[in-house]
Amino acid sequence: MNDQTAGSAAADDAADITHAGHAIGGTSPAMTAAEPDGAPRIAVLDILRGIAILAILFMNINDMGGSLFASFDDVRHFGWATQDQVAWWLREVIANGTARCMLEMLFGAGMVILTDRAALAVGTRVVMKRYYVRNLLLFAFGLVHIFILLWPGDILHTYGLAALVAFLFRRLRPRLLIVFGLAAAVLQFAGGTYGYVSTVQTQSRVAAIEAARGAGRPVEAADRAFLAKIAKNKAARAKSKAEDKARIVAEDKARTGNFRTWAAYQWSVTAYLESRGLELLFVWEAAGVMLIGAALYRLGILQGSRSRAFYWRMTVIAYGVAIPLRIIGAAEQMRFDTSAKTLWATTEIARQAMTLGHVGAVNLLVGTLVGARLLRPFVAAGRTALSIYVLQTIVGLWILFPPFALGLYGRLGWAELMATALVIDVALLWLANAYLTRFTIAPVEWAWRSLIERRRLAWRKPRAESRGRLEPA
Repeated sequence: MNDQTAGSAAADDAADITHAGHAIGGTSPAMTAAEPDGAPRIAVLDILRGIAILAILFMNINDMGGSLFASFDDVRHFGWATQDQVAWWLREVIANGTARCMLEMLFGAGMVILTDRAALAVGTRVVMKRYYVRNLLLFAFGLVHIFILLWPGDILHTYGLAALVAFLFRRLRPRLLIVFGLAAAVLQFAGGTYGYVSTVQTQSRVAAIEAARGAGRPVEAADRAFLAKIAKNKAARAKSKAEDKARIVAEDKARTGNFRTWAAYQWSVTAYLESRGLELLFVWEAAGVMLIGAALYRLGILQGSRSRAFYWRMTVIAYGVAIPLRIIGAAEQMRFDTSAKTLWATTEIARQAMTLGHVGAVNLLVGTLVGARLLRPFVAAGRTALSIYVLQTIVGLWILFPPFALGLYGRLGWAELMATALVIDVALLWLANAYLTRFTIAPVEWAWRSLIERRRLAWRKPRAESRGRLEPA
């Protein structure tokens, strides 16, 4: 089997997908097999991917331009003037986690496109082998991103591992895919709810004991033991807080030193994150949302096959759930205290709902002439997403914020960081569109797919085609 086979099969699956095809791709249908290795493209999915990969820089640039550990500890470390607070609020409510979530959904859709009918033609074992090789290579690219380009926040290696898990469930019906995919969100909601209730009860009991003590009533042995436990937990939290602050100081020092101190610290951050078992959580989250994405693709939702009325309902309901939860969660974080927070239970639900709102809004826009023209440039970003992701790291970590070059680490507040991300993304969007007028595939994509195919893929367009206008597929 080759990717041309997968592309033809996927094209059969999506033969009726014409939503916005004429507006975005000229006279092309929404799906065409445009890649040199025959990989199929769907215009709406490319738009979503392009938006997501550009948006992810708004999530990463603070960890490139300032302390990564400060993001876990106190966001005021980056600056907290009025404009910084506005920028943080917009980022937190509208964007936080949604770019990652959208990419995970699209990864699940891609899994279906590449494997579904091909498995019927050549057998699951052959498709599985090819798909596993594809994602193990992506995992290897992620390791290069971490250890050579020094980005501890890499998602490629996580997605490569998560795809291996998601593949095992891909043949389930959409409802079951969604049920399995929501497992992480449901467990987080259950655990967060327990934590919220437990914290409220603990604080209420402490207040009651203190009130009794203030009234001169004796404190019972059980209450004294309870207060001792609370004091011990408080001391442990204070110690952890002090350790976090020490990590921030160490990070600031290492990343403003020299190449050696910077590289050593970036590697140590990766080791620390792995030692905390966070990778397992990241893989579980990604695999779950990939399954949801696979279900949404099979239901025709991601690629714009539903009616405008459907997308209006989807957008309104999703935003109606997500926006209030996000605003409440942001306000809770602004208290900077240890009181009970509803976001412990609602973070993942709000993230997925906000992402679905964005998906619905994009499909509504693509269904209009003005919206399709506005979003058309993002097709090129979607087709060059891997290369854009790596370029973001090169610009951020190796030009703007290393201890050499421009050396801007720690000098920009939230507002300046978000403005910088916007400027970089505009430049990358222009570059992607300019690049695809002459070439058929971006450099990182070319290297990845050439390794998958075990041959050097063509990547230049014929001269006559490159002189014409861009018709992204």
